[in-house]
Amino acid sequence: MTARGVLVVGATSPIGVAIAAEFAATGHRVAGVALDRPPTPPHEVGVVADCATADGAGTAVEAARSAFGRLDVVVLAAAVMPVAPVTATTDEQWRAGVDATLGSAFAVSRAALPYLGRGSAIVAVTSVNATLAAPGLPAYAAAKAGVEGLVRQLALEYGPVGVRVNAVAPGMIGNADLPHVTDGYPLGRVGTPADVASAVAYLASDAAGFVTGAVLPVDGGLSIASPAAYLRPDLRARFLAD
Repeated sequence: MTARGVLVVGATSPIGVAIAAEFAATGHRVAGVALDRPPTPPHEVGVVADCATADGAGTAVEAARSAFGRLDVVVLAAAVMPVAPVTATTDEQWRAGVDATLGSAFAVSRAALPYLGRGSAIVAVTSVNATLAAPGLPAYAAAKAGVEGLVRQLALEYGPVGVRVNAVAPGMIGNADLPHVTDGYPLGRVGTPADVASAVAYLASDAAGFVTGAVLPVDGGLSIASPAAYLRPDLRARFLAD
């Protein structure tokens, strides 16, 4: 197996670290970029840059290419989640949420695409909040929905040159000690960073060679569940009776 060059944006988050570990464990070389501190192992190369800017995105892409001599996979996992209702969301919160999430996805994709050849892949980490509304997340939800639109656009434009572009849409990740939270998940648990990492690795692999423009839910079934089934005790009892 030829080691691929992988760039993970948003690399210091639990999901970013798990994605890097997944690729490194299967023999690939991983560069990570974050805004606040240099990513450490399992990232082989760590970069601090603001990937919502052209300069920062270019720095990240060039660091990976210089270290590995190639760039095959780009993972777009950066995000900021301001929590406030619409009327209380400040201009700064809106810009932070949209720039860090959607702005970085666009800037890094634009910087990386000239170096991505046939068989390469971009995988974005979006969220169920791109399609399922929740209180207090206007900037985050809008940015994640924008990322999904960008994924489809990139898949259409760059499919002819052999670049596949997909996304994973996680539900809640890593809050397993809140038992009441699991009630809305048909699988009976929230997700882990490793769940997301496995899905990202699949979409970046040759096993998904005919998959592009797709958004893969990694949410334990949350996005298929009717809220009424969980809010109404009589309906909930129907499928918990056995």
